[in-house]
Amino acid sequence: MPDPLLPPPLRSESMTLNLGPQHPSTHGVLRLVLELDGETILRATPDIGYLHTGIEKNAEKLFYSQVIPLTDRIDYVAPLSNNLVYCLAVEKLLQLEVPPRAQWIRVLLTELTRINNHLVWLGTCALEIGAMSIFLYCFREREEILKVFEAVSGQRMMCSYFRIGGLAGPIPLDFHHQLDLLLKILPERFDEYEELLSQNRIWLGRTRGVGVLTPEDALAYSISGPNLRASGIAHDLRKAEPYSGYENFDFDVPVRQEGDVYARYLVRMEEMRQSVRIIHQALEGLPEGPFIANAPGIVLPDRDTMKTQMEALIFHFKLVVDGFAPPAGEVYLPIESPKGELGCYLVSDGSPRPWRMRWRGPSLLNVQVLSKLLPGHMIADAIAIIASIDFVLGEVDR
Repeated sequence: MPDPLLPPPLRSESMTLNLGPQHPSTHGVLRLVLELDGETILRATPDIGYLHTGIEKNAEKLFYSQVIPLTDRIDYVAPLSNNLVYCLAVEKLLQLEVPPRAQWIRVLLTELTRINNHLVWLGTCALEIGAMSIFLYCFREREEILKVFEAVSGQRMMCSYFRIGGLAGPIPLDFHHQLDLLLKILPERFDEYEELLSQNRIWLGRTRGVGVLTPEDALAYSISGPNLRASGIAHDLRKAEPYSGYENFDFDVPVRQEGDVYARYLVRMEEMRQSVRIIHQALEGLPEGPFIANAPGIVLPDRDTMKTQMEALIFHFKLVVDGFAPPAGEVYLPIESPKGELGCYLVSDGSPRPWRMRWRGPSLLNVQVLSKLLPGHMIADAIAIIASIDFVLGEVDR
């Protein structure tokens, strides 16, 4: 019998805490169920599905060309990368050759999209760790990139500029000048970010040795992109399986061995510099020629021709009303998006609409690895780890 005069023995119990889905550090509507011992995380369980859009299923009711605007909404921080992978998958299904000029402009704009994505990542990651100035600086440069997108496509974010067979239209006359001005300021701005962060004692204390992802765990969780390269594995689809003319460009693949939050930061910083290098090459060596393939029955005819030739007007009408029908078959096409391997899987039954469309998005895999990275860390470190992984819930809840 316990002595009634003595206090009862202390009991040790864990506590369950919901992080999100309404929380700025969850990058959208992600819910993380954390089991805590004091402030130490014992277990982390991601809970997704709050932003389900049904984009994959909706695409099965549309013509192939009508799907392109939907792809912008998957990863809305890197919409042109989504346009590219979808167009490449359909072109592979059609065995359609894209003109070199269109391929190089695609490379140029997707590398600009990579910088845009990493600027959003760096700004929000720094803000969540407490460095507010970096957020303002990153969005200052991002604004200039969005101006380039607007000049090219008429839209700042949901550009839908890439088309099956090439591009929606030619680049504007002042494109080279506008891009030259941007490329001159970006490297010095990257230096400015690193001066503020790379040797900052608070930044180092919050990022070094935190959220270490080993190469073995990265492969086991199918992690790709900057998160994989920050763990010491130099895999980049632009080098391993070149697409859209990437074999013509000279660039390095940044790699770090530490696998922590700081390594992921350094990899993305260097990736932005390499993207500037690729854009310079694309701009200087941009081939002449058409911006879209000559493929009657697949590509809409030139608008000027349509106004003078009855056959072109009929082709335009037929394509808009009936679409085009690729041969029956299936394809999978991956690209190196800013967040990792982004793949589009298409199945055609010979009709004008995709029979099935599925996406292999890196964000879903980046979210699931949190269950491996978070245990053993404090709640404050969890915010830094979540931010460093880089995901967007539009790509997770397709």
